[in-house]
Amino acid sequence: MATLKDITRRLKSIKNIQKITKSMKMVAAAKYARAERELKPARVYGTGSLALYEKADIKVPEDKKKHLLIGVSSDRGLCGAIHSSIAKQMKSEVTALTAAGKEVKLVGIGDKIRGILHRTHSDQFLVTFKEVGRKPPTFGDASVIALELLNSGYEFDEGSIIFNQFRQEKFSNQTFLMLMSVISYKIAEKPIFSLDTVAGAESMSIYDDIDADVLRNYQEFSLANIIYYSLKESTTSEQSARMTAMDNASKNASEMIDKLTLTFNRTRQAVITKELIEIISGAAAL
Repeated sequence: MATLKDITRRLKSIKNIQKITKSMKMVAAAKYARAERELKPARVYGTGSLALYEKADIKVPEDKKKHLLIGVSSDRGLCGAIHSSIAKQMKSEVTALTAAGKEVKLVGIGDKIRGILHRTHSDQFLVTFKEVGRKPPTFGDASVIALELLNSGYEFDEGSIIFNQFRQEKFSNQTFLMLMSVISYKIAEKPIFSLDTVAGAESMSIYDDIDADVLRNYQEFSLANIIYYSLKESTTSEQSARMTAMDNASKNASEMIDKLTLTFNRTRQAVITKELIEIISGAAAL
């Protein structure tokens, strides 16, 4: 049975942890509010760049086998299963693409995704990027990543970028007549194509004024746009998940504190009762 000193020490430890989780929740809430504000204008970059692929109906020839798979995470944890879900999706994609006879290379944006996949897929990593998630992502960060991919020497034919897409649903609760907000995220996958694949698309021939230089410049800009869009979506999802995780941790700490306080009071009462019995027994023996 734990002594009063052991219970007191554990109570103090859990109370300190609760202070940390509450502080982290407040910090995550502030970062989430900023990330959500910056997400709406950033979505224009992604939807605008992906519109060309949708309108042109770009299809990769069957003889093209090189596939680039980009996973977006960050360097920071304590945000639930937001990183492991991306890693799980990437593992599934690698298995499916390899079974289809394609050569797959991985790109990890964020140290967490590298740490999860390095043990099983270390030979397939093309490049990894660190120092992601410590500060809000900018278009300059996305441009650096895009330039590094283009200069890596790997001539991929097609690829996809996997990230957590933020979504916030609002609905009216008729019972309480109040507006409730549900914060969640889902795994999204967006396509990317090489310059040769885009230039070889049949639908691109209808644009007479697009030459090779214009198409190459647009392709580089489009890749940076999609990466920037995915970084913003992933950052907002991560902050909302961390805010929820720290809130749950604080609630769990409160429950543990209540249980330990009850145990402490019972143990103290038992000690007092035992001491009274010993005093009364000693007095009766006299």
